[in-house]
Amino acid sequence: MRNEILYRETYIAIEFNPADDWIYVNWRGYVNYDTVTAGCEQILHCMQEKHCYKVLNDNTNVEGIWSGASRWVGEDWFPRMKAAGLKHFAWIYSPSTFSRLSTDKALRHTVDIDLIRTFDSLEAAQYWLRSL
Repeated sequence: MRNEILYRETYIAIEFNPADDWIYVNWRGYVNYDTVTAGCEQILHCMQEKHCYKVLNDNTNVEGIWSGASRWVGEDWFPRMKAAGLKHFAWIYSPSTFSRLSTDKALRHTVDIDLIRTFDSLEAAQYWLRSL
């Protein structure tokens, strides 16, 4: 069973994985406040459209810093994701130190951290989501 492409831009690809019942998000390249907020809004939309409440958020291919959007991700977007039904969010760190710092900053602004786990590899994140 193949993933269904839900949304694609130069900086993001969002797919529905029907076999594992999760939304897979592949962020790419340098992102900034505008691309992060636009991409996150698309993730929320896709989650609601598919009635799929597990997200595999892959930052493996993200480069550079995007901390300007960190507060918005933690204080605005994650609460709306939870309100829309988010159950589990697996977040794969980028190998980029600056991107990792941006992820950690977003998590510091997030109240309901229990829904989110960070990982250093795709395999570990997949294993966690499949174990739920």
